[in-house]
Amino acid sequence: MHHRLDMTWVGAAIRASAAAYVLAACAVGIPTTTTRGDGTTAVRIRPGISVLLTDSLGLVRGRRVGLLTNQTGIDEHGVSDIERLRGDAARAAGVRLVTLFSPEHGIRGMEDRENLASGIDAQSGLTVHSLYTNTTIAPPDSTLRDVDVLVVDLQDIGTRTWTYVGSMLYAMRAAARRQIPIVVLDRPNPLGGMAVNGPLLDPALANPNEHTATRPGRAYALYPAPLRHGMTMGELARFFNARLEIGARLTVVPMEGWRRAMWYDETGLPWVRPSPNLPTLASATTYPSLVPFEATNVSVGRGTPDAFQRFGAPWMRADTVVRMLEDRRLPGVRFERSDFTPLAPTDGKYAGRRIPGVRIVLTDRDRFDAGRTSAAVLWALGRTSPDSMIVRASAFDDRFGRPAMRTALLLGENPDVVVARDADAVATWTRDLAPHRLYR
Repeated sequence: MHHRLDMTWVGAAIRASAAAYVLAACAVGIPTTTTRGDGTTAVRIRPGISVLLTDSLGLVRGRRVGLLTNQTGIDEHGVSDIERLRGDAARAAGVRLVTLFSPEHGIRGMEDRENLASGIDAQSGLTVHSLYTNTTIAPPDSTLRDVDVLVVDLQDIGTRTWTYVGSMLYAMRAAARRQIPIVVLDRPNPLGGMAVNGPLLDPALANPNEHTATRPGRAYALYPAPLRHGMTMGELARFFNARLEIGARLTVVPMEGWRRAMWYDETGLPWVRPSPNLPTLASATTYPSLVPFEATNVSVGRGTPDAFQRFGAPWMRADTVVRMLEDRRLPGVRFERSDFTPLAPTDGKYAGRRIPGVRIVLTDRDRFDAGRTSAAVLWALGRTSPDSMIVRASAFDDRFGRPAMRTALLLGENPDVVVARDADAVATWTRDLAPHRLYR
């Protein structure tokens, strides 16, 4: 069942404050600046939570709020959404935060396992409904009965496989069923919004629907999107609501001051680990290149301080792999021999054992191509250790995207040529997303 967007409600909420100016400014990428002590100016980014509580309070005024968030839902000062929605400004507006929902890794982002239980958040005393069992699930209808508006604030990392996007999409579907408004508080794509890298996910592997007994949900494989998609959570929400005809009463509260060319460390916002194994922005940048190798017997550096910036295995011919990858002269990156010892890795690979390794070193992150790098690593490992590397084909394809490309790379085809086969599809994706962008 589709529900028409309640423009009267949305319009009244926005007109209730100065939000009209702010939202328009965000939409065209007008930065808000502050003056430093030396007289120069710096861009000041305000994420969606701050814009909501200063300029768009009408969206939640006098309403019982359900909040889907985790440790990444913070304002520019590092104060959590949970605190902000229980603070003075929210209370004065009659906002009542009544329940919490948590995605993979839990409400505080410390868990790295399946079947996370619901419970009580120790810091706020609120009930937390876990949306991560053995897979990502939607908020059950019973948990939304006392909710007037559902608010979502989660940090994406710009990669197709990130399950927080699935949590948001399923929440949109649940809100549409209950005919309650859903508000997505936007925040930066840490990798910026300029670069888009294939491969795309094969349409035969994609499933944007919620988990059912007969068809498992695939929060990590929702849509035929590029490996690195170049969008924010809010922009993806707008796209999915339109393209999938969800019919959610969706409002996206944009950031103030963000531009597409900005990397996360240029925003001035505090970095919070989006998951236990993404400690830094550098790890998040190389993550899309190595996440497919979670489905192999190759370690991606879990159990080290720089997970997803290195890979290795006891059988790997590291020096040869480095030479082969360096010879490819991939843009924005170099490779170096760097053996490592995974300590208590959550993937269980080679715990306490020193293994031959290769480190991915970013030299120009603006030129780095995650898809080409991922393809080259698979190609090099397939060429050097074809009898030792184990690839769980379906799980690898869910992350890398294209079964035919995996086959071609393991047969030794030129990785740049293989990935380039998706160039037209990547260009089409970029054009299709253009109407849903909020920032320049």
